[in-house]
Amino acid sequence: MVLVFKTNVDSLSKVKRITPKLNSLFPKAKWNFDLEDCDRILRLESDNDVMKEILLLMKILGFKCEAL
Repeated sequence: MVLVFKTNVDSLSKVKRITPKLNSLFPKAKWNFDLEDCDRILRLESDNDVMKEILLLMKILGFKCEAL
């Protein structure tokens, strides 16, 4: 399953802050941020539907995140 989110993550330092959480909560998932895109896309590939978990995690970390 591929999930795509619009975020307000706009720098590599913010990605580095999020990385440990994403890796620990979703160890089998593949993910990346596209900071060059106007929507600052988070793309995540997972065997499970983790949309709610991603939205909650990003909110807890203080970032805006919405599914596209």
